[in-house]
Amino acid sequence: MHVADTIPADRLTTRAAGRLAALAGWRRYAASALLGALATFALPPGYVVPLLLVAFPGLLWLLDGAATKTQAFAVGWWFGFGHHLFGLYWVSFALFTDIGQFWWALPLSAAGLPVLLAMFTGLATLVLWRLPLRGLARSLGFAVVWAAFEWLRGHLFTGFPWNLVGYAWVGWLPVLQSVSLLGIYGLSLLTTLVAALPAAFADPAEPSRRVGAAFAAGLLLFAGIGGWGALRLAGAPTENVPGVRLRLVQSGVEQRYKWQPGERLKVFETHLELSASPAREPVTHLIWPETAIPFFIETDAANRGALAAVTPPGGMTLTGAPRAVRQAAGPDAGEVRYYNSLLAIDGSGAVRGSFDKAHLVPFGEYTPLRQYLPFGAMLGGPEFSAGPGPRTLHLAGLPPVSPLICYEAIFPAAVTDPADRPQWLLNLTNDAWYGQTAGPHQHFAITQVRAVEEGMPLVRSAQTGISGVADPYGRVTAELPLGVRGVVDAALPKALPDPTPYGRFGDWIFGVLLLAAAALALVARRAR
Repeated sequence: MHVADTIPADRLTTRAAGRLAALAGWRRYAASALLGALATFALPPGYVVPLLLVAFPGLLWLLDGAATKTQAFAVGWWFGFGHHLFGLYWVSFALFTDIGQFWWALPLSAAGLPVLLAMFTGLATLVLWRLPLRGLARSLGFAVVWAAFEWLRGHLFTGFPWNLVGYAWVGWLPVLQSVSLLGIYGLSLLTTLVAALPAAFADPAEPSRRVGAAFAAGLLLFAGIGGWGALRLAGAPTENVPGVRLRLVQSGVEQRYKWQPGERLKVFETHLELSASPAREPVTHLIWPETAIPFFIETDAANRGALAAVTPPGGMTLTGAPRAVRQAAGPDAGEVRYYNSLLAIDGSGAVRGSFDKAHLVPFGEYTPLRQYLPFGAMLGGPEFSAGPGPRTLHLAGLPPVSPLICYEAIFPAAVTDPADRPQWLLNLTNDAWYGQTAGPHQHFAITQVRAVEEGMPLVRSAQTGISGVADPYGRVTAELPLGVRGVVDAALPKALPDPTPYGRFGDWIFGVLLLAAAALALVARRAR
Protein backbone atom coordinates (compact mmCIF):
# COMPACT_ATOMS: atom_id res chain seq x y z
CA MET A 1 0.00 0.00 0.00
CA HIS A 2 1.41 3.41 -0.96
CA VAL A 3 1.64 6.26 1.53
CA ALA A 4 -0.63 8.38 -0.70
CA ASP A 5 -3.43 5.83 -0.34
CA THR A 6 -3.71 6.24 3.43
CA ILE A 7 -2.85 9.82 4.38
CA PRO A 8 -4.92 12.94 3.67
CA ALA A 9 -3.26 15.07 1.04
CA ASP A 10 -3.42 18.31 3.00
CA ARG A 11 0.14 18.33 4.23
CA LEU A 12 3.16 19.09 2.10
CA THR A 13 5.15 16.15 3.46
CA THR A 14 2.25 13.78 2.83
CA ARG A 15 1.85 14.89 -0.77
CA ALA A 16 5.60 14.73 -1.41
CA ALA A 17 5.86 11.31 0.22
CA GLY A 18 2.93 9.97 -1.76
CA ARG A 19 4.20 11.19 -5.08
CA LEU A 20 7.73 9.88 -4.52
CA ALA A 21 6.52 6.49 -3.25
CA ALA A 22 4.23 6.18 -6.29
CA LEU A 23 7.06 6.63 -8.78
CA ALA A 24 8.06 3.49 -10.64
CA GLY A 25 10.70 2.35 -13.10
CA TRP A 26 13.21 4.85 -14.40
CA ARG A 27 11.32 7.77 -12.80
CA ARG A 28 11.93 6.36 -9.33
CA TYR A 29 15.65 5.89 -9.96
CA ALA A 30 16.05 9.26 -11.69
CA ALA A 31 14.44 10.95 -8.69
CA SER A 32 16.76 9.05 -6.37
CA ALA A 33 19.84 10.11 -8.35
CA LEU A 34 18.68 13.74 -8.32
CA LEU A 35 18.19 13.64 -4.54
CA GLY A 36 21.69 12.20 -4.17
CA ALA A 37 23.09 15.00 -6.31
CA LEU A 38 21.17 17.53 -4.21
CA ALA A 39 22.81 16.20 -1.04
CA THR A 40 26.21 16.93 -2.58
CA PHE A 41 25.62 20.67 -2.27
CA ALA A 42 25.43 20.32 1.52
CA LEU A 43 29.11 19.27 1.47
CA PRO A 44 32.24 21.36 0.80
CA PRO A 45 32.45 23.79 -0.83
CA GLY A 46 28.67 24.39 -0.79
CA TYR A 47 27.78 23.91 2.91
CA VAL A 48 24.02 24.23 2.26
CA VAL A 49 23.24 21.87 5.16
CA PRO A 50 19.41 22.28 5.06
CA LEU A 51 19.36 20.46 1.71
CA LEU A 52 19.84 17.25 3.68
CA LEU A 53 16.34 17.82 5.12
CA VAL A 54 15.05 17.33 1.59
CA ALA A 55 17.44 14.65 0.30
CA PHE A 56 17.20 12.08 3.10
CA PRO A 57 13.41 12.18 3.65
CA GLY A 58 13.01 11.99 -0.13
CA LEU A 59 15.19 8.89 -0.22
CA LEU A 60 13.10 7.23 2.50
CA TRP A 61 9.86 8.05 0.71
CA LEU A 62 11.20 6.57 -2.51
CA LEU A 63 12.07 3.47 -0.51
CA ASP A 64 8.39 3.25 0.53
CA GLY A 65 7.56 2.36 -3.05
CA ALA A 66 10.08 -0.50 -3.27
CA ALA A 67 8.26 -3.82 -3.45
CA THR A 68 11.28 -6.12 -3.76
CA LYS A 69 14.78 -6.27 -2.35
CA THR A 70 16.16 -5.52 -5.81
CA GLN A 71 14.14 -2.30 -5.95
CA ALA A 72 15.19 -1.42 -2.39
CA PHE A 73 18.86 -1.82 -3.32
CA ALA A 74 18.40 0.10 -6.58
CA VAL A 75 16.82 3.12 -4.84
CA GLY A 76 19.85 3.49 -2.60
CA TRP A 77 22.32 2.70 -5.38
CA TRP A 78 20.95 5.43 -7.65
CA PHE A 79 21.00 7.91 -4.76
CA GLY A 80 24.66 7.06 -4.11
CA PHE A 81 25.49 7.20 -7.81
CA GLY A 82 24.04 10.71 -8.18
CA HIS A 83 25.70 11.79 -4.94
CA HIS A 84 29.19 10.64 -5.91
CA LEU A 85 28.88 11.51 -9.60
CA PHE A 86 28.37 15.17 -8.66
CA GLY A 87 30.64 15.09 -5.63
CA LEU A 88 33.59 13.43 -7.37
CA TYR A 89 33.29 14.75 -10.92
CA TRP A 90 36.71 16.35 -10.53
CA VAL A 91 38.51 12.97 -10.40
CA SER A 92 38.23 12.74 -14.19
CA PHE A 93 40.21 15.95 -14.61
CA ALA A 94 43.38 14.00 -13.77
CA LEU A 95 43.15 12.22 -17.13
CA PHE A 96 43.47 15.50 -19.03
CA THR A 97 47.14 15.70 -18.06
CA ASP A 98 47.62 13.12 -20.85
CA ILE A 99 44.23 12.81 -22.48
CA GLY A 100 45.79 11.47 -25.67
CA GLN A 101 46.85 8.33 -23.82
CA PHE A 102 43.99 7.99 -21.34
CA TRP A 103 40.96 9.21 -23.34
CA TRP A 104 39.49 5.71 -23.24
CA ALA A 105 39.46 5.79 -19.42
CA LEU A 106 37.40 8.99 -19.19
CA PRO A 107 33.98 7.26 -18.91
CA LEU A 108 35.45 4.77 -16.41
CA SER A 109 36.93 7.57 -14.35
CA ALA A 110 33.75 9.68 -14.37
CA ALA A 111 31.31 6.87 -13.62
CA GLY A 112 33.45 3.99 -12.36
CA LEU A 113 34.14 5.32 -8.88
CA PRO A 114 30.51 6.45 -8.30
CA VAL A 115 29.32 3.02 -9.49
CA LEU A 116 31.45 1.29 -6.84
CA LEU A 117 30.80 3.73 -4.00
CA ALA A 118 27.05 3.59 -4.65
CA MET A 119 27.15 -0.08 -3.67
CA PHE A 120 27.47 0.98 -0.03
CA THR A 121 24.40 3.22 -0.29
CA GLY A 122 22.44 0.48 -2.01
CA LEU A 123 23.30 -2.02 0.71
CA ALA A 124 22.30 0.53 3.37
CA THR A 125 18.79 0.97 1.90
CA LEU A 126 18.46 -2.78 1.38
CA VAL A 127 19.27 -3.44 5.05
CA LEU A 128 16.83 -0.73 6.15
CA TRP A 129 14.07 -2.07 3.87
CA ARG A 130 14.36 -5.51 5.47
CA LEU A 131 14.14 -4.17 9.04
CA PRO A 132 10.66 -4.06 10.64
CA LEU A 133 10.83 -0.32 11.32
CA ARG A 134 8.32 2.42 10.64
CA GLY A 135 7.92 6.10 11.47
CA LEU A 136 10.45 7.54 13.91
CA ALA A 137 12.08 4.15 14.41
CA ARG A 138 12.70 3.97 10.67
CA SER A 139 14.33 7.40 10.53
CA LEU A 140 16.57 6.43 13.45
CA GLY A 141 17.37 3.09 11.84
CA PHE A 142 18.24 4.83 8.60
CA ALA A 143 20.81 6.99 10.40
CA VAL A 144 22.36 3.88 11.95
CA VAL A 145 22.72 1.93 8.71
CA TRP A 146 23.82 5.00 6.73
CA ALA A 147 26.57 5.85 9.24
CA ALA A 148 27.64 2.21 9.52
CA PHE A 149 28.05 1.92 5.76
CA GLU A 150 29.92 5.24 5.64
CA TRP A 151 32.37 3.72 8.12
CA LEU A 152 32.67 0.57 6.03
CA ARG A 153 33.27 2.65 2.91
CA GLY A 154 36.10 4.36 4.72
CA HIS A 155 37.81 1.08 5.60
CA LEU A 156 37.07 -1.69 3.10
CA PHE A 157 39.14 -2.19 -0.07
CA THR A 158 41.78 0.38 1.06
CA GLY A 159 38.95 2.77 2.03
CA PHE A 160 37.68 6.02 0.54
CA PRO A 161 36.04 8.18 3.25
CA TRP A 162 35.29 11.13 1.00
CA ASN A 163 31.89 12.89 0.85
CA LEU A 164 31.03 11.91 4.43
CA VAL A 165 27.87 13.69 5.57
CA GLY A 166 29.61 15.21 8.61
CA TYR A 167 31.86 17.31 6.35
CA ALA A 168 28.84 19.53 5.72
CA TRP A 169 29.75 21.28 9.00
CA VAL A 170 33.27 22.41 8.05
CA GLY A 171 31.77 25.76 7.13
CA TRP A 172 30.12 25.93 10.58
CA LEU A 173 33.10 25.86 12.95
CA PRO A 174 31.14 25.85 16.24
CA VAL A 175 29.35 22.63 15.24
CA LEU A 176 32.58 21.20 13.83
CA GLN A 177 34.14 21.31 17.31
CA SER A 178 32.11 18.19 18.13
CA VAL A 179 34.50 16.02 16.09
CA SER A 180 37.02 16.48 18.90
CA LEU A 181 34.62 14.25 20.88
CA LEU A 182 32.78 12.16 18.28
CA GLY A 183 34.99 12.13 15.19
CA ILE A 184 33.66 12.76 11.72
CA TYR A 185 31.73 9.47 11.64
CA GLY A 186 29.92 10.41 14.85
CA LEU A 187 29.00 13.81 13.47
CA SER A 188 27.76 12.11 10.29
CA LEU A 189 25.53 9.86 12.38
CA LEU A 190 23.93 12.75 14.28
CA THR A 191 23.51 14.81 11.11
CA THR A 192 21.83 11.97 9.23
CA LEU A 193 19.61 11.20 12.20
CA VAL A 194 18.19 14.70 12.45
CA ALA A 195 17.95 15.18 8.67
CA ALA A 196 15.95 11.95 8.27
CA LEU A 197 13.40 12.68 11.04
CA PRO A 198 10.99 14.73 8.84
CA ALA A 199 10.31 11.57 6.81
CA ALA A 200 8.27 10.28 9.75
CA PHE A 201 5.71 13.09 9.33
CA ALA A 202 4.26 11.13 6.40
CA ASP A 203 3.65 7.97 8.41
CA PRO A 204 -0.10 7.69 9.26
CA ALA A 205 0.54 5.64 12.39
CA GLU A 206 3.08 8.08 13.85
CA PRO A 207 1.47 11.01 15.70
CA SER A 208 2.65 14.30 14.19
CA ARG A 209 3.09 15.74 17.67
CA ARG A 210 5.60 13.03 18.56
CA VAL A 211 7.50 13.47 15.29
CA GLY A 212 7.55 17.22 15.78
CA ALA A 213 8.87 16.80 19.32
CA ALA A 214 11.61 14.46 18.09
CA PHE A 215 12.59 16.83 15.29
CA ALA A 216 12.62 19.80 17.67
CA ALA A 217 14.81 17.78 20.04
CA GLY A 218 17.19 17.09 17.14
CA LEU A 219 17.41 20.76 16.26
CA LEU A 220 17.99 21.61 19.93
CA LEU A 221 20.75 19.00 20.01
CA PHE A 222 22.58 20.78 17.22
CA ALA A 223 21.89 24.14 18.78
CA GLY A 224 23.49 22.79 21.95
CA ILE A 225 26.44 21.39 20.01
CA GLY A 226 26.88 24.75 18.26
CA GLY A 227 26.60 26.63 21.55
CA TRP A 228 29.19 24.42 23.18
CA GLY A 229 31.44 24.79 20.14
CA ALA A 230 31.08 28.58 20.21
CA LEU A 231 32.12 28.63 23.87
CA ARG A 232 35.05 26.35 23.06
CA LEU A 233 36.19 28.69 20.31
CA ALA A 234 35.66 31.80 22.47
CA GLY A 235 37.95 30.36 25.12
CA ALA A 236 40.51 29.01 22.68
CA PRO A 237 43.92 30.63 23.04
CA THR A 238 45.96 31.65 20.03
CA GLU A 239 49.36 30.21 20.87
CA ASN A 240 52.23 29.56 18.49
CA VAL A 241 55.38 27.50 18.81
CA PRO A 242 58.14 29.99 19.68
CA GLY A 243 61.05 30.30 17.29
CA VAL A 244 59.31 28.56 14.35
CA ARG A 245 58.16 30.32 11.21
CA LEU A 246 57.23 28.26 8.19
CA ARG A 247 57.27 29.24 4.54
CA LEU A 248 54.78 27.24 2.46
CA VAL A 249 55.79 27.23 -1.20
CA GLN A 250 53.08 26.90 -3.85
CA SER A 251 54.71 26.73 -7.25
CA GLY A 252 51.56 26.71 -9.40
CA VAL A 253 53.20 24.32 -11.87
CA GLU A 254 50.68 22.59 -14.13
CA GLN A 255 50.71 18.83 -13.81
CA ARG A 256 51.12 18.15 -17.53
CA TYR A 257 54.54 19.84 -17.49
CA LYS A 258 55.87 18.63 -14.18
CA TRP A 259 57.26 15.23 -15.16
CA GLN A 260 58.49 16.06 -18.65
CA PRO A 261 62.27 15.47 -18.80
CA GLY A 262 63.00 18.98 -20.03
CA GLU A 263 60.85 20.59 -17.33
CA ARG A 264 61.94 18.80 -14.16
CA LEU A 265 64.89 21.03 -13.41
CA LYS A 266 62.77 24.12 -14.17
CA VAL A 267 60.18 22.94 -11.63
CA PHE A 268 62.95 22.58 -9.03
CA GLU A 269 64.33 26.03 -9.86
CA THR A 270 60.85 27.56 -9.51
CA HIS A 271 60.67 26.25 -5.96
CA LEU A 272 64.17 27.57 -5.25
CA GLU A 273 63.25 31.01 -6.56
CA LEU A 274 60.07 31.25 -4.51
CA SER A 275 61.86 29.99 -1.41
CA ALA A 276 64.51 32.71 -1.71
CA SER A 277 62.02 35.58 -2.06
CA PRO A 278 62.14 38.29 0.67
CA ALA A 279 60.27 37.72 3.93
CA ARG A 280 58.85 40.25 6.42
CA GLU A 281 59.98 38.10 9.31
CA PRO A 282 62.81 35.54 9.36
CA VAL A 283 61.73 32.12 8.12
CA THR A 284 63.07 29.04 9.92
CA HIS A 285 61.77 26.20 7.73
CA LEU A 286 60.61 25.70 4.15
CA ILE A 287 57.68 23.43 3.27
CA TRP A 288 57.47 22.22 -0.33
CA PRO A 289 54.54 20.12 -1.68
CA GLU A 290 54.27 16.49 -2.73
CA THR A 291 56.94 15.51 -5.30
CA ALA A 292 57.97 19.16 -5.54
CA ILE A 293 61.34 17.74 -6.62
CA PRO A 294 60.50 15.48 -9.59
CA PHE A 295 63.77 13.54 -9.55
CA PHE A 296 65.90 11.49 -7.13
CA ILE A 297 67.60 14.25 -5.17
CA GLU A 298 68.97 11.86 -2.54
CA THR A 299 71.64 10.82 -5.05
CA ASP A 300 72.06 14.28 -6.59
CA ALA A 301 74.64 16.14 -4.49
CA ALA A 302 74.74 19.20 -6.77
CA ASN A 303 71.04 19.92 -6.52
CA ARG A 304 71.03 19.16 -2.80
CA GLY A 305 73.64 21.88 -2.55
CA ALA A 306 71.36 24.28 -4.44
CA LEU A 307 68.56 23.43 -2.03
CA ALA A 308 70.86 23.92 0.95
CA ALA A 309 71.66 27.42 -0.31
CA VAL A 310 68.04 28.57 0.13
CA THR A 311 67.36 26.59 3.32
CA PRO A 312 67.21 28.95 6.32
CA PRO A 313 70.30 28.79 8.57
CA GLY A 314 69.76 26.25 11.31
CA GLY A 315 66.49 25.14 9.71
CA MET A 316 65.37 22.61 7.15
CA THR A 317 63.45 22.16 3.94
CA LEU A 318 60.69 19.57 4.15
CA THR A 319 59.86 18.53 0.62
CA GLY A 320 58.11 15.85 -1.33
CA ALA A 321 60.35 13.80 -3.63
CA PRO A 322 60.51 10.28 -5.02
CA ARG A 323 62.95 7.79 -3.52
CA ALA A 324 64.59 4.76 -5.13
CA VAL A 325 65.75 2.09 -2.67
CA ARG A 326 67.59 -1.08 -3.66
CA GLN A 327 66.66 -4.02 -1.46
CA ALA A 328 69.75 -5.29 0.32
CA ALA A 329 68.48 -8.65 1.60
CA GLY A 330 65.65 -11.13 1.47
CA PRO A 331 63.88 -12.69 -1.50
CA ASP A 332 63.78 -9.31 -3.29
CA ALA A 333 67.49 -8.57 -2.83
CA GLY A 334 68.76 -6.33 -5.62
CA GLU A 335 65.27 -5.16 -6.62
CA VAL A 336 64.74 -1.37 -6.73
CA ARG A 337 61.59 -0.07 -5.07
CA TYR A 338 60.21 3.41 -5.56
CA TYR A 339 58.50 5.51 -2.89
CA ASN A 340 56.49 8.71 -2.82
CA SER A 341 58.30 10.37 0.05
CA LEU A 342 58.95 13.35 2.25
CA LEU A 343 62.59 14.34 2.81
CA ALA A 344 63.93 16.69 5.46
CA ILE A 345 67.10 18.35 4.15
CA ASP A 346 69.20 20.72 6.26
CA GLY A 347 71.41 23.67 5.38
CA SER A 348 74.37 21.41 4.60
CA GLY A 349 72.39 19.42 2.05
CA ALA A 350 72.17 16.35 4.31
CA VAL A 351 68.96 14.31 4.51
CA ARG A 352 67.99 14.33 8.20
CA GLY A 353 64.75 12.40 7.97
CA SER A 354 62.36 10.73 5.56
CA PHE A 355 58.86 9.34 5.38
CA ASP A 356 57.42 7.02 2.72
CA LYS A 357 53.76 7.28 1.82
CA ALA A 358 51.87 4.22 3.06
CA HIS A 359 48.32 4.72 1.78
CA LEU A 360 48.78 4.75 -1.99
CA VAL A 361 46.13 5.82 -4.50
CA PRO A 362 44.77 2.80 -6.42
CA PHE A 363 45.31 3.14 -10.18
CA GLY A 364 47.18 6.40 -9.56
CA GLU A 365 50.31 5.20 -7.74
CA TYR A 366 49.85 1.45 -8.01
CA THR A 367 47.53 -0.96 -9.78
CA PRO A 368 45.54 -3.45 -7.71
CA LEU A 369 45.45 -6.93 -9.28
CA ARG A 370 48.13 -5.74 -11.68
CA GLN A 371 48.72 -9.23 -13.10
CA TYR A 372 45.16 -9.38 -14.42
CA LEU A 373 44.94 -5.91 -15.99
CA PRO A 374 46.36 -4.70 -19.32
CA PHE A 375 47.43 -1.29 -17.98
CA GLY A 376 49.49 0.18 -15.16
CA ALA A 377 49.16 3.14 -12.83
CA MET A 378 48.28 6.50 -14.34
CA LEU A 379 51.65 7.97 -13.40
CA GLY A 380 53.35 5.69 -15.88
CA GLY A 381 56.74 4.06 -15.37
CA PRO A 382 57.55 2.11 -12.20
CA GLU A 383 54.78 2.00 -9.61
CA PHE A 384 55.25 3.13 -6.04
CA SER A 385 55.65 0.80 -3.07
CA ALA A 386 53.94 1.47 0.26
CA GLY A 387 55.73 2.68 3.35
CA PRO A 388 55.16 1.24 6.83
CA GLY A 389 52.38 3.62 7.96
CA PRO A 390 52.00 6.64 10.25
CA ARG A 391 55.31 7.75 11.69
CA THR A 392 56.47 10.64 13.84
CA LEU A 393 59.58 12.47 12.70
CA HIS A 394 61.79 14.20 15.25
CA LEU A 395 63.58 17.02 13.43
CA ALA A 396 65.88 19.68 14.84
CA GLY A 397 64.15 22.98 15.55
CA LEU A 398 60.63 21.59 15.15
CA PRO A 399 58.09 19.83 17.38
CA PRO A 400 57.56 16.14 16.51
CA VAL A 401 55.57 15.92 13.27
CA SER A 402 53.40 13.31 11.55
CA PRO A 403 53.77 13.56 7.75
CA LEU A 404 50.75 12.81 5.55
CA ILE A 405 51.24 12.67 1.81
CA CYS A 406 48.31 13.47 -0.48
CA TYR A 407 45.07 11.78 0.54
CA GLU A 408 46.56 10.09 3.62
CA ALA A 409 44.99 13.06 5.43
CA ILE A 410 41.44 11.89 4.66
CA PHE A 411 41.53 8.82 6.92
CA PRO A 412 40.18 9.52 10.44
CA ALA A 413 42.06 8.00 13.38
CA ALA A 414 44.90 6.96 11.03
CA VAL A 415 47.02 10.09 10.86
CA THR A 416 49.33 9.62 13.86
CA ASP A 417 51.49 6.96 15.46
CA PRO A 418 49.74 6.28 18.79
CA ALA A 419 53.00 5.05 20.31
CA ASP A 420 54.79 8.31 19.48
CA ARG A 421 52.22 11.09 19.42
CA PRO A 422 53.29 14.15 17.36
CA GLN A 423 52.57 17.82 17.99
CA TRP A 424 51.48 18.74 14.47
CA LEU A 425 50.36 17.24 11.17
CA LEU A 426 52.05 18.02 7.85
CA ASN A 427 50.16 17.33 4.64
CA LEU A 428 52.15 17.54 1.40
CA THR A 429 49.87 17.14 -1.59
CA ASN A 430 49.54 17.73 -5.30
CA ASP A 431 46.01 18.69 -6.30
CA ALA A 432 47.25 20.11 -9.61
CA TRP A 433 45.78 16.98 -11.19
CA TYR A 434 42.28 18.39 -10.60
CA GLY A 435 42.59 21.98 -11.80
CA GLN A 436 40.09 24.63 -10.76
CA THR A 437 37.45 22.21 -9.48
CA ALA A 438 35.76 21.42 -6.18
CA GLY A 439 38.31 18.68 -5.44
CA PRO A 440 41.05 20.84 -3.87
CA HIS A 441 38.45 22.73 -1.80
CA GLN A 442 37.04 19.45 -0.50
CA HIS A 443 40.53 18.14 0.27
CA PHE A 444 41.47 21.26 2.24
CA ALA A 445 38.21 21.11 4.21
CA ILE A 446 38.85 17.48 5.13
CA THR A 447 42.28 18.34 6.52
CA GLN A 448 40.69 20.99 8.76
CA VAL A 449 38.61 18.23 10.34
CA ARG A 450 41.72 16.14 11.11
CA ALA A 451 43.14 19.12 13.02
CA VAL A 452 40.03 19.40 15.22
CA GLU A 453 39.77 15.64 15.74
CA GLU A 454 43.36 15.31 16.88
CA GLY A 455 43.68 18.65 18.68
CA MET A 456 46.80 19.62 16.81
CA PRO A 457 47.58 22.03 13.98
CA LEU A 458 47.73 20.90 10.38
CA VAL A 459 50.08 22.50 7.86
CA ARG A 460 49.34 21.89 4.20
CA SER A 461 51.52 22.59 1.16
CA ALA A 462 49.94 21.95 -2.24
CA GLN A 463 51.46 22.39 -5.69
CA THR A 464 48.67 24.59 -7.05
CA GLY A 465 46.73 25.08 -3.81
CA ILE A 466 45.08 25.24 -1.47
CA SER A 467 48.04 25.65 0.92
CA GLY A 468 47.52 26.83 4.46
CA VAL A 469 47.59 26.29 8.20
CA ALA A 470 44.69 25.22 10.44
CA ASP A 471 45.02 25.44 14.21
CA PRO A 472 43.77 22.72 16.63
CA TYR A 473 40.26 24.21 16.43
CA GLY A 474 40.12 24.13 12.64
CA ARG A 475 40.58 27.91 12.31
CA VAL A 476 42.57 28.75 9.17
CA THR A 477 45.42 31.03 10.27
CA ALA A 478 47.15 31.28 6.88
CA GLU A 479 46.07 30.40 3.35
CA LEU A 480 47.24 30.64 -0.24
CA PRO A 481 44.24 30.29 -2.59
CA LEU A 482 43.83 27.75 -5.36
CA GLY A 483 45.68 28.54 -8.57
CA VAL A 484 48.01 31.18 -7.10
CA ARG A 485 51.79 30.96 -7.43
CA GLY A 486 53.61 32.26 -4.39
CA VAL A 487 54.49 31.67 -0.76
CA VAL A 488 52.73 32.15 2.55
CA ASP A 489 54.74 32.62 5.74
CA ALA A 490 53.05 31.47 8.91
CA ALA A 491 53.64 30.67 12.54
CA LEU A 492 53.10 27.10 13.70
CA PRO A 493 50.18 26.95 16.18
CA LYS A 494 50.64 24.94 19.34
CA ALA A 495 48.84 21.63 19.81
CA LEU A 496 46.41 21.21 22.67
CA PRO A 497 48.22 20.16 25.85
CA ASP A 498 46.30 16.86 26.01
CA PRO A 499 44.82 14.62 23.31
CA THR A 500 41.16 15.14 22.50
CA PRO A 501 38.76 12.35 23.46
CA TYR A 502 38.65 11.34 19.79
CA GLY A 503 42.43 11.48 19.57
CA ARG A 504 42.59 9.19 22.59
CA PHE A 505 39.85 6.66 21.76
CA GLY A 506 39.29 7.04 18.01
CA ASP A 507 36.26 5.37 16.44
CA TRP A 508 35.35 3.46 19.59
CA ILE A 509 33.34 6.55 20.50
CA PHE A 510 31.50 6.31 17.20
CA GLY A 511 30.79 2.63 17.91
CA VAL A 512 29.19 3.49 21.25
CA LEU A 513 27.14 6.25 19.64
CA LEU A 514 26.01 3.86 16.90
CA LEU A 515 24.80 1.35 19.49
CA ALA A 516 22.99 4.11 21.37
CA ALA A 517 21.20 5.22 18.20
CA ALA A 518 20.22 1.62 17.44
CA ALA A 519 18.83 1.25 20.97
CA LEU A 520 16.88 4.48 20.51
CA ALA A 521 15.38 3.08 17.30
CA LEU A 522 14.24 -0.01 19.22
CA VAL A 523 12.68 2.18 21.93
CA ALA A 524 10.83 4.16 19.27
CA ARG A 525 9.59 0.92 17.71
CA ARG A 526 8.25 -0.34 21.04
CA ALA A 527 6.59 3.02 21.72
CA ARG A 528 4.87 2.80 18.35
